Amino acid sequence: MLENILVVYLVLVNIAAFGMYGMDKQKAIRKQWRIPEAQLLAVAAIGGSAGALLGMQFFHHKTRKWKFRLGVPLILAVQLIMWRVLQ
Repeated sequence: MLENILVVYLVLVNIAAFGMYGMDKQKAIRKQWRIPEAQLLAVAAIGGSAGALLGMQFFHHKTRKWKFRLGVPLILAVQLIMWRVLQ
């Protein structure tokens, strides 16, 4: 039961992360108010790192910034290691 809840949570947070990167890219193109970088990184840190990484690649967004280029894959690696250790 708890594992099912965790899987649903991870799916939803990754969809949200992907969407946030897409929204921020559109806002950047339109010169509108942007989603703070801290929030984009935070959504990756709370479990949305795969969605964030996919969003970065799909939307070509934040791929030049070192803290995203290195940080998001590093967060994903740590989360995958934690997932493996906890199983």
